[in-house]
Amino acid sequence: MKQNKKIVLALCMVLMMSFIFDTTAFASGNVAGAIESTWKDASAQIKTVVNNVVFPAIDLVLAVFFFAKLGTAYFDYRKHGQFEWAAPSILFACLVFTLTAPLYVWTILGM
Repeated sequence: MKQNKKIVLALCMVLMMSFIFDTTAFASGNVAGAIESTWKDASAQIKTVVNNVVFPAIDLVLAVFFFAKLGTAYFDYRKHGQFEWAAPSILFACLVFTLTAPLYVWTILGM
């Protein structure tokens, strides 16, 4: 019985605190215009960060995986006499795709 009283008291306190600290926000003015202008200002910075940080990081990871897979495929060739082209080809295609992506991705996204 005492445990139930503590739980009810705690729930009442949480409910009372939420009523005290909750406020309703009403938007006045042109909210869409503010969001659009903020996006226009931030899009140049986003484009710069993606071009200078994100794409090179992805390219580095893909290049490391490509050369590692190429090495393991070569050792498998030496061991079994058959070279598997599928995985190195897929990694090479992804690497070429991400290396050339900054040239066309922004026109696709309309930036």
